[in-house]
Amino acid sequence: MKKVIILLSGVILFFTACVPKRELLSSQQRVKKLQNDSSSMNSSLHDCNAQVATLQKDTATLQNSINDLAASCRSNEASSSLTIADQAKRLKDLVGLIQSQKDVMNKLKKTIADALINFKPDELTVHVKDGKIYVSLQEKLLFASGSAVVYPKGKDALKKLADVLNATSNITIDVEGHTDTVPIAGKYEDNWALSTARAESVVRILTKDYAVDPHVVIASGRSKYYPIADNATAEGRASNRRTEIILSPDLKELFKLLNQ
Repeated sequence: MKKVIILLSGVILFFTACVPKRELLSSQQRVKKLQNDSSSMNSSLHDCNAQVATLQKDTATLQNSINDLAASCRSNEASSSLTIADQAKRLKDLVGLIQSQKDVMNKLKKTIADALINFKPDELTVHVKDGKIYVSLQEKLLFASGSAVVYPKGKDALKKLADVLNATSNITIDVEGHTDTVPIAGKYEDNWALSTARAESVVRILTKDYAVDPHVVIASGRSKYYPIADNATAEGRASNRRTEIILSPDLKELFKLLNQ
């Protein structure tokens, strides 16, 4: 074994001696540089492979998100189409219901006007406002000044009106008493009390004498606070001294449709 080692050492010394020292150093430097470059390239390659793997993972995640979004859009589109159709039907039903109620109220207004045709315009009027029918009865038809006792002629008007109301369903009836601004003296404390008493008298006649359903009737006094004419003139004050019977349609079906 010693002979082999000595022989190899001699060969190495021989070849070393045969190569100039400067070239040997240069070769060694190139080898070292190549080794460094190779190591750097290997490191860069490893980094690139890692980035490729990350990009592939991100691409897969993004594709899954796109697929989910597309599916969601298709689902929303189908749902939206259904919702639009439902809304269109709901709007059509709503318009139809409103028009139906309008037709009913217009027909009712004509029926009431025909029933009260023998009374003069300065005694009572019938008109439609805000979807309601207003039967406005002047003081001269119903009451003496400062009184809540209804005249016989006023009772006759209420009887004809009650006949129509009893043949009509799905309405509410508000009876409102109104006065002018002139203070009163006597039985009633003030215009509040007088207007309320007059409304109550009309309600009692409608419900007790003429069998109008009391469940749909309300009596209220408005005093001087809702004038329809100028209280500075005698004509205006006479117009303001009135009792209004206001007929409103039953809106339960309308509200039911709106809340769907």
